[in-house]
Amino acid sequence: MAATVVNGQQPPPDKDHTAIAAQPRPATGSRSGASRATGDRATGDRAVGGRATGAARAARASGSATKSDAVKGEVATTGGSSRRSEAARLAVLNATDDLLVEVGFEGLTIEGIAAAAGVAKQTIYRWWKSKVDILFDNLVLDAATGLAWPAKTPADPADLRAYLHRFAAFLGAAPAGKVLQALLGHAQLDARTAELLHDGFLDALRARDVAHTRACLGGATGEYGADEAAVLLDALLAPLYHRALVLRRPLDPAFVDALLDQHLPG
Repeated sequence: MAATVVNGQQPPPDKDHTAIAAQPRPATGSRSGASRATGDRATGDRAVGGRATGAARAARASGSATKSDAVKGEVATTGGSSRRSEAARLAVLNATDDLLVEVGFEGLTIEGIAAAAGVAKQTIYRWWKSKVDILFDNLVLDAATGLAWPAKTPADPADLRAYLHRFAAFLGAAPAGKVLQALLGHAQLDARTAELLHDGFLDALRARDVAHTRACLGGATGEYGADEAAVLLDALLAPLYHRALVLRRPLDPAFVDALLDQHLPG
């Protein structure tokens, strides 16, 4: 699946979303929240919609480096054991993404992930308690690029339009979007997953997006309030979630444009 690019450009990872990843959240495994939040895999961000495998998937969106190159740089001074450990961790994260698309949430097992990643189950349990925790780490790290705003300081309705297209591509087509869909579904039945997803990701994402939406529509000059921005953002995002999760229909650009035309001024 080719990478989805909005307006011909792939925005860099959003500093605000990096901050989202750093929000305190319940520990998901033997690693601390801070260790997860700093994004050990952040150097391996993937373009929205990309699902290459092997060396192709290792290429960063910028095309200037690969995951393996970044890993070597991070652990070169810590010895071969650390390099092998990091390579195994990345293999688990990537295998989980692939298997979720292939077999779905119910079919995803630690045994299957271990086999696909070429590691022992004990290696996986060293870092994560469950498949939910692996999926959550994938979501947070991939969203740093996948849900980046097109500008560091959005200040124009065009920035909001571009972000909504980016959000739709992420939710509807990207592997990380499938992870978000799976976790949202499981959160309806599992309180721990709901807490992890909301406290560790969704609440901070919404706060950031409300602030940016307000800025895009004149909030800096007092022309658009925070409550108004929140209502508008809900009106824009709710149909995307409904179409993806309930109707199971594609979030094509024409649908997103029609939605934006209904709600945005001018």
